[in-house]
Amino acid sequence: MLPVVEQLPDGSYLTQIFDRSDIHHTRRGVPVRAVEYSIAGHEGVYRLITTILDPDKAPAPELASLYAQRWEFESTLDEIKTHLGGSHLVLRSQHPDGAEQELYGFLLVHHAIRYLMHQAARQADQDPDRISFTRSLRVVRRQVTDQAAFSPRPTHPRGQSHPR
Repeated sequence: MLPVVEQLPDGSYLTQIFDRSDIHHTRRGVPVRAVEYSIAGHEGVYRLITTILDPDKAPAPELASLYAQRWEFESTLDEIKTHLGGSHLVLRSQHPDGAEQELYGFLLVHHAIRYLMHQAARQADQDPDRISFTRSLRVVRRQVTDQAAFSPRPTHPRGQSHPR
């Protein structure tokens, strides 16, 4: 718990943070504002620290809401970079147009998987945020590879392959 220097009307409070090496707080601390909040379905209290000291400029509920959205964005980047692209994501194209096309490809695949997750959540009357992206990606990959198991060569009407 951070020491409360001043309690503010929006439920946040002013406090100070100190350099970790300054155990006895011999130097001036940095004045900050702390916003403590909880998230439905999660245990514990979250604490957001900001240098926006005036609650009229950024009310505590608004900051907490925006911070949660920020983490949703961070999670989306992680899904694309780590799970879709793998740990060594490198765009293979040697030209800007090709790199842009690859990037759009990743974004479209991510959107398609998220759309499928949303549809599944609606059918199960669940919150889409409670469905695992990683598990959904595994399901999609299994289905795509199963569908790709057919031979792409056209067959003769009697079931025999055409000669090459």
